[in-house]
Amino acid sequence: MSYPGAAWERAMRVQEVLLKALSGELHWFRAADILGMHPRSLRRWRERYEQFGYHGLIDKRYERPSKRRVPFAEVERVVRLYRERYRGFNVRHFHQIVRREHAVTLSYSYVKAALQTAGLVKKRRPRGRHRRRREPRACFGELLHLDGSTHPWLAAVPELRPCLIAIPDDATNQVLHAALYPSESRQAVMTALAAVFRTYGLPMALYTDRAKWAFHTPHAKAPVDKTRLTQVGRALARLGIEHIPAYSPQARGRSERLNRTFQDRLVNELRVAQIATLEAANAYLRDVFLPQHNATFARPPRDAVSAFVPLGEANLDLLLCHEEQRVVARDNTVTLGRLVLQIAPQPHRRSCAGLTVTVRQHLDQRYTITRGTQSLGTFGADGAPMDAAAPVAARPDRRAPTSRLDRRPSPPPAHKRPQASL
Repeated sequence: MSYPGAAWERAMRVQEVLLKALSGELHWFRAADILGMHPRSLRRWRERYEQFGYHGLIDKRYERPSKRRVPFAEVERVVRLYRERYRGFNVRHFHQIVRREHAVTLSYSYVKAALQTAGLVKKRRPRGRHRRRREPRACFGELLHLDGSTHPWLAAVPELRPCLIAIPDDATNQVLHAALYPSESRQAVMTALAAVFRTYGLPMALYTDRAKWAFHTPHAKAPVDKTRLTQVGRALARLGIEHIPAYSPQARGRSERLNRTFQDRLVNELRVAQIATLEAANAYLRDVFLPQHNATFARPPRDAVSAFVPLGEANLDLLLCHEEQRVVARDNTVTLGRLVLQIAPQPHRRSCAGLTVTVRQHLDQRYTITRGTQSLGTFGADGAPMDAAAPVAARPDRRAPTSRLDRRPSPPPAHKRPQASL
């Protein structure tokens, strides 16, 4: 029978003290005190040593199985589940899954030891670099993080690398929105922000990296130019939200750790669920993954007062969009990119040529042209008018006849009329 190393170490220590007591170097009471036992117990150990030798010093309890031992079939089932279905999961995630879905009652430490003994999980050394922790904000909605992570999220389609945009709250660590988009674009970021603003309201500040959609950076590793706002920066400024740039990956440690957690957990859960489309993945994220993630990792804020501000009369459709100023050409058209938008004739105006108008591309791919509060037209994604203003009717020509009665000759002047005879 194989004994643990601790049993052999204790047997060697007991043997050393016994030999010193037998040789007279130590008194038996002193030997019992060194070993932490009663002198009568030491007398029994001496008899076992004289009768069985060194093996008599091994604790006999190691030869009897514990009454609280885990059945071998249960350990085999857990190891088989990890090997056949959940390979690649970290131990904490795997333990939560099997407790929830397979009624496993083993502790986390036991499951980790079993997987490490089976060679399915590596033993990792903890990181020892010291860093100073930044205290989270006190109120819910005081600071939001936003970051995108391009990764092969769908194991069923490894060649597809969509971008996960997640927006966690700094005070509670709760993920308010997370969805997969084709890329980390301005439209994807605005769509994610619109979902959060409509659900929770307007936060006090937003913390992001220095991507092209977020800030203008004149030179590499230089401070951002806050006088030249991007489309996202313009929308946040109009909504009164402070936009804070991050100058290193370490500064965005909480976003980086969240992305690592999602890459470790979400990829495996989507693989087990056999999800192969972005639509199905986003539905799983919204309905299954995020509620479980927030229930596990979210924490209450230090201050129960929410810092979110209600939207009120703010029109997100006019703010979270691509907006530019244009001058109407002589043929009553404006150009945005390579798309030419034709303005229809407007009431009470002969032509719109020369007017400075605002052209917006909305999140639903519509285009609108406005001048102040006046709408000059709405267009589809292909530039075709959707509800453009109806053409103004042509001004009627007073000299042109409009009926048969108008075609009768007019009476001659009075001095040319024939005089009546007496």
